[in-house]
Amino acid sequence: MRYVFILIAILSLSCAAYGEDMRAVYRKARAEYERALADARASEAEIFKDRASLEKGIAGVKKDIERLKSDIAAIEEERNQWQQKEVNLSNHQTREETGMQELASNVRVVARDLQTILMQSQFSPRFQKRLEMLAPILDKDRFPGIEDIRTIVNLFFQEMALSGEVVLQEGLFVDRSGLETAGDILTIGKFTAAYRTGKEIGFLSYSPKSGRFYALPALPSWWVRRSLQRYMQGKTDDVYLDISGGAALRQITHRLGLADQIRSGGPLVWPILAIGVFAVLIVIERLIFLKSVHVNTDRIMGTVNELVSQGKWNKARKILQEKKGRPVCNVLEAGLEARDEERETLDSILQEAILRELPRLERFLPTLNIMGAIAPLLGLLGTVTGMISTFHVITLYGTGDPRMMSGGISEALVTTMLGLAVAIPIMLMHAFLSHRVDTIAGDMEEKAVALSNIIYRQRTL
Repeated sequence: MRYVFILIAILSLSCAAYGEDMRAVYRKARAEYERALADARASEAEIFKDRASLEKGIAGVKKDIERLKSDIAAIEEERNQWQQKEVNLSNHQTREETGMQELASNVRVVARDLQTILMQSQFSPRFQKRLEMLAPILDKDRFPGIEDIRTIVNLFFQEMALSGEVVLQEGLFVDRSGLETAGDILTIGKFTAAYRTGKEIGFLSYSPKSGRFYALPALPSWWVRRSLQRYMQGKTDDVYLDISGGAALRQITHRLGLADQIRSGGPLVWPILAIGVFAVLIVIERLIFLKSVHVNTDRIMGTVNELVSQGKWNKARKILQEKKGRPVCNVLEAGLEARDEERETLDSILQEAILRELPRLERFLPTLNIMGAIAPLLGLLGTVTGMISTFHVITLYGTGDPRMMSGGISEALVTTMLGLAVAIPIMLMHAFLSHRVDTIAGDMEEKAVALSNIIYRQRTL
């Protein structure tokens, strides 16, 4: 580009000095050319110098780039190493957290098992704060510490120590009638518990739901009660022990006899039983009476008919007087006394004699009928009073343990059962005796008609 400018300048000078000497112009142009060439060479040298400097700078920059790349690679490798360390630490932390969570979970599982043991333990009423000590350990939002583990261990050892103790102390328990009663409570380890009051001695069972002792519904035998009494008094070292934790005693004593069921029915049981006793006496008396007054009536009637047909009135009357007291004989005797009366009058006298004998035959039957109606009503009354007692217990103690309501429910069911058990036989026997009376009354009417016909026929002859 520089040479082009030089040529243009030469052309310009040649045009301006047209008239001058061509040599001078040439020399001047030559000098200009030389000067321009020198300037071009100087510029070229400067350019080359600048190029070398730039190349040197580029080389330095490349070295810097290489060094930076090396540094970046080292930093990247170090970053990868730190990332790997971070991953390793995170995995280690996860494993540690998992292990701690498993440890905490195992501690809570053991604490929950211990809570179940303590809730079912009959020593819990004496040490009520033990369950409160386990409550923080069972909290899922709290990590159990070494003190919590020590607490669990101590409670386990305490339960083990209590399982080997024999303790006799005064306490509260629910008696067989469902009422809370104070008395002496004997605990033999964790196997057997018994009670003693001024009235009776028996075994106890522990209810984990309510935390109370309950008297078993049936008393043990006399020998067992005597053994418990002597053991509580310190007179002997022998005592009956249920190693099944009360299961065997519950199975044995759960078999209630009739006397125990009657005793659990409350005060209304005794009127029902009294009705039953009176009804039995009435039934026995009526059966004996009705059987005695209706024996051999057909044979007596045949003898009387034969004597009457022969006209032996006094002898027939004498035979009937010997059987006096029997309704059929009384009716026949009344007919013989009125044998001279008209037919209508004779029939009326015989009918009157029959009606006179009916009250003797129906004696006590209305009473028996009333007893059969009263017995289930008394049972229903016992049901109402038993349910009232049950609701009273629910008001005081709630519905947490059904055993607290057993007294009222037992009274309600036992009285109803006894009421029906007494009423049903009474009604059946009343129906049977009524049918028996109707049979005897029909027989009297039959014999009266037969006598009337014989007398009328004899009078006609």
